[in-house]
Amino acid sequence: MKNSVSEQSFFVDSEDDDDEKSVDKNEDDGGDDTDSSVSSFHERQQSKPNSFNPAWPQSYRQSIDLYGSVPSPSIGFLGTPSLSRLGSSFLSSSLTRRHTPEILHTYSKPLLQTVEDEEQAQTKGNSNLLYPPLPPRKSSVRKSSKVLEELPVSRHSSLGQAVLNGMNVLCGVGILSTPYAVKEGGWLGLSILAVFALLSFYTGLLLRYCLDSRPGLETYPDIGQAAFGTVGRFTISIILYIELYASCVEYIILEGDNLSSLFPNAHLNIGGLYLDSHYLFALLSTLVILPTVWLRDLRVLSYISAGGVIASILVVLCLFWVGLVDNVGIQSQSHGSMLNLNSVPVAIGLYGFCYSGHAVFPNIYSSMEKPSQYPAFLLISFTVCTLMYAGVAVMGYLMFGESTLSQFTLNLPQEYVASKIAVWTTVVNPFTKYALTMTPVALSLEELLPANSVNSYRYSICIRTALVISTVAVGLCIPFFGLVLALIGSLLTMLVTLILPCACYLRIWSGKISRSEVFLCYVVIVVGSVSATVGSYSAISEIIKKFR
Repeated sequence: MKNSVSEQSFFVDSEDDDDEKSVDKNEDDGGDDTDSSVSSFHERQQSKPNSFNPAWPQSYRQSIDLYGSVPSPSIGFLGTPSLSRLGSSFLSSSLTRRHTPEILHTYSKPLLQTVEDEEQAQTKGNSNLLYPPLPPRKSSVRKSSKVLEELPVSRHSSLGQAVLNGMNVLCGVGILSTPYAVKEGGWLGLSILAVFALLSFYTGLLLRYCLDSRPGLETYPDIGQAAFGTVGRFTISIILYIELYASCVEYIILEGDNLSSLFPNAHLNIGGLYLDSHYLFALLSTLVILPTVWLRDLRVLSYISAGGVIASILVVLCLFWVGLVDNVGIQSQSHGSMLNLNSVPVAIGLYGFCYSGHAVFPNIYSSMEKPSQYPAFLLISFTVCTLMYAGVAVMGYLMFGESTLSQFTLNLPQEYVASKIAVWTTVVNPFTKYALTMTPVALSLEELLPANSVNSYRYSICIRTALVISTVAVGLCIPFFGLVLALIGSLLTMLVTLILPCACYLRIWSGKISRSEVFLCYVVIVVGSVSATVGSYSAISEIIKKFR
């Protein structure tokens, strides 16, 4: 397929005009020497008409890059000796170069590499490259009142920065519920956490192999399109966006729970409308969050959200401090049950949610300076996060036993300083992450707006406001943090983390992989499908019981 530029389209020039001219010159010079190879390449492409069609959503790369970016100006414990130098330039290069203004209109640049690009690669003898080349710096964009700033994909992320990005994605609100998962599943249920860690690590590697299958693949939706065409791209994108939307719902529930635990007597009574502390703080949190969703430049929030790794570590340290130094609960609690068969499905969803970072892994891989370090990035990220999850699960359940709540911060005695630090850290963190989590969803909907709409900014504000209000409505209607988390982990995370990577890998590499690999992929798919079915049914049943 060739890029067609209509009369209403124009080019957005890159910062380096000389590089752009050299690209154009290479395109012009390379067309005469490989007529036979080009013609055969055209024949191969005609058999796959949907493989390289640009399709919705085209904002995924930029929005998820911003969501998953962690600035790390000085890191010296991972990678090569030049890591500190790379880290010092990361603030001014990685986030800035990959930032995308928040007003997005539909544009015609394909995310996957086109036939013309691959013809150029053929003429240069690069057809056997393992990793996709950098995209050209010139792209066609539909004319509109606000223009999307096209920025090239940059490979400036070191191993240390990639690990921090991975930990920032993996160590989210799920860590608060791991003690509750032990309560629901018993001590033997911790083996589920270890199994999911191994399977998620394996499927993370499969995503890399899918990205390497052909040039131009950079994101999870790209993989879906390469495997199952436009339908696959749409399906995977919708699942990913629902998962992000559900995470925003969890943020609202979390804010209401933790703030009401700090101020349990707060309430509001206006004209017969009574709001208890939970409803009051959920609504107040929404009023604070809403302006951040309207921001056009989210770089500031991205820098603050980078503290998510520090926030998670701080909350974990506070839990251990309260348990070991303040000596709360451990000696007085019983050993607990070994296995709770009736509530194990809920624990499956809670443990599954802990490994819901696969939506961002392809973007991290595409931005790594040394893609060969991707397995090391996965290994370090999963090892550190799994140890944190297991440590919090054991310590929290030893401290609170059968009285463990869906968030261990709700169990912490408020008279201790460490408890207050943990709760307030938990409260502040979602204020910075909500807008970054909701932005990909909002941008995907804004892509559907008319390209030349005069009121595009007004429509954008309306879309984002409606999304925020809807998350508050859902959070207030289903205010069960643990059960909603278990439902997300059972249904959506199992799809994104276990089932879809294996399905895409089998489809893309069909006939080129060994039987043992095929068998292993089917085993993972079966495990994910059973976990999704059992866990979702159990979570929904428990939610219905709560209402009754």
